[in-house]
Amino acid sequence: MTKNIAQRERTSAERRAKVMGSEAHVIVVGDDAAHLAETAIARLQRLEARWSRFLADSEISRLNASPGVPVLVTPETFRLIDLAVSAWEMTDGRFDPTVLTALRAEGYDRSFELLGRPEAPMSEPRGSADPELRHAPRSSRAAAPDIRLDRIVGSVVLGPDTAFDAGGIGKGFAADLVVAELLSSGADGVLVSAGGDLRVAGEAPQGGSWGVAIADPLDPQRVVGNLSLVAGAVASSWRTKRTWIGPDGRSHHHLIDPRTGRSADNGVAGVTVVAAQGWRAEVLAKAAFLAGPVDGTALIARAGAAGIIFADDGSTHPAGNIAEFLDSGKLES
Repeated sequence: MTKNIAQRERTSAERRAKVMGSEAHVIVVGDDAAHLAETAIARLQRLEARWSRFLADSEISRLNASPGVPVLVTPETFRLIDLAVSAWEMTDGRFDPTVLTALRAEGYDRSFELLGRPEAPMSEPRGSADPELRHAPRSSRAAAPDIRLDRIVGSVVLGPDTAFDAGGIGKGFAADLVVAELLSSGADGVLVSAGGDLRVAGEAPQGGSWGVAIADPLDPQRVVGNLSLVAGAVASSWRTKRTWIGPDGRSHHHLIDPRTGRSADNGVAGVTVVAAQGWRAEVLAKAAFLAGPVDGTALIARAGAAGIIFADDGSTHPAGNIAEFLDSGKLES
């Protein structure tokens, strides 16, 4: 057994890089681990070039700059947008991929590392629609995102007051794509993480399952539990993670409530979700955050996932079968 573990450790490789506005972390287990890990980072960078709203020539920026006009996109981008619309339906509108204009209005109009630096120029391309109209929040969750998908041609049309943001679902879907591609290229095990949200499959470097620590959003240095995953994804949405001072001088965060067009303020500090795919975990974490502890735990369980909602008062609210993934069966006190 010791010899097998040593062999697995020798045939694993790890790479990190700044991708999609956060640190990407890739671990590959297999005979060609180093090459595959480099391939994974390069693939994530190519996906960022297609999906970043901060790159003027990305497919998402071109789409947002052409409301009302059919825009041809690559199959991966089409699939991403299709998943985002499906996610809106799955979460009763709590996940909304078209809150970008509200996010801009809150002050998130440049890459995150530039926020809080007034001298930094605005780096995000803008569309041509009336900016006042585009800042208006959606009046109710009954209104579906104004996105039309032509499955025959492979084009996307955004409505005149609609802007799309890949955001977290883009990171999750990117991880899903890269994991699948590396496994098909011969990897024995893969972990792909973007900003701490991750997808795993196959053997871990030491053999067996992958271990993932859960931190407390109110005290990020404190680990409150450890997950064991054979395959699947983990994603977290914290209001304490991406914060900035907006144009009004107040603190804001990136979790926008579609009903108000403002940073959500509902007593939730953060949510961690375990699901089968990265995009699904990302969507459910954000939707559960916006839904609050009671409706959020029900939403996670109804989707067949598991998770934990952390409230501002320090209480925790388990959802689904999360105890089955925790090493000790429960959170640390």
